[in-house]
Amino acid sequence: MRIACCIWAFSESETETLRQVRAIGFDTIDIQPAHQRSLESRLLAQELGLGVSCVGASFGMPAGSALDSEVESQRQRAINHARSAIKHAADIGAQAAYVIPGLEASSGALQRYQRSIAQLADEAAEYEIKLAVEHFPGMALPTAGETLAFINRLNHDNLYLLYDSGHIQISGEDPETVIKRAGDRLGYVHFDDNDGISDLHWSLLEGVMTDESLVATIQALDEIGYGGAVSLELSPQLPMVRRALATSRDILLRALLA
Repeated sequence: MRIACCIWAFSESETETLRQVRAIGFDTIDIQPAHQRSLESRLLAQELGLGVSCVGASFGMPAGSALDSEVESQRQRAINHARSAIKHAADIGAQAAYVIPGLEASSGALQRYQRSIAQLADEAAEYEIKLAVEHFPGMALPTAGETLAFINRLNHDNLYLLYDSGHIQISGEDPETVIKRAGDRLGYVHFDDNDGISDLHWSLLEGVMTDESLVATIQALDEIGYGGAVSLELSPQLPMVRRALATSRDILLRALLA
């Protein structure tokens, strides 16, 4: 498994961020839709040997728009934004893109979200991009279990789960059970740590995550034959974020070799 870095952990310019990410030892990055748009940043990524594994298609949504909006025009704006991110993912050689759930858990909102997701999954399939939905505490699909149930109801060949270790810790679900239940519906993986209450995106092993739980999670990924990247998503608010990423990368490497 490749180890990727979500580059929004850095607050520097995109070009400086790419240099720092490569200096730490990463060769794979996750980006937001606004990243890798300039020729300068694309050429630098190529020069540094940095490939893009995934695009977070929900970042930068136009104000007021949402994939589950009751207002058709606002829902369409959200779809157009995610569609553009998916095309961008294909243009720069990424393998996956993901979206987050809406805020409202009513049946009407989830049906609207489902229609939007089905359309985006169709379009992502045309570009050979896996579309994943991230389980997200405090939103309409707060647990991995509920997100997998949503994915199974939609029954689309190109719809997957984005597994986030920090969100799992908040929802209290068992990582091995979730991963094995997802099976070939697991589309992408984020690693981060927290206190089990708030979505803090700490360095690995700084919160409730243990060596044992991390190794067990990696072993579960091996058991289902997961072949994608595992990505470190740390907070830009962390002090010495570069050191946090380097330490977390070393921890993840050791777990992968355990």
